[in-house]
Amino acid sequence: MLETPLELTRQIGQRIRQRRAAFGWTQTDAASRAGVAYRTWRRLEAEGKASLEDMVKAAVALRAEDALSQLFPQPEARSLDELLARQRSEASRKGRRP
Repeated sequence: MLETPLELTRQIGQRIRQRRAAFGWTQTDAASRAGVAYRTWRRLEAEGKASLEDMVKAAVALRAEDALSQLFPQPEARSLDELLARQRSEASRKGRRP
């Protein structure tokens, strides 16, 4: 089922609230741990709205940053040449050869 951006942002806000509560933190505690303003945290939970940077800070504070790396998976390579080119590109970014 497809969801609207508004529905998705509200669901994310609810999940953030649930995860924070599972840690036993107040909104003030969570905002402090994430390094964001209390009002930002409150809006994040209530509306699911925040800057991308603040969303990442919240995910790290809530120990959910691994889920962010799965948000936009890289498409599968269509050929061996494409796969090797990606590996070379990643290795050169890291300063080493494959």
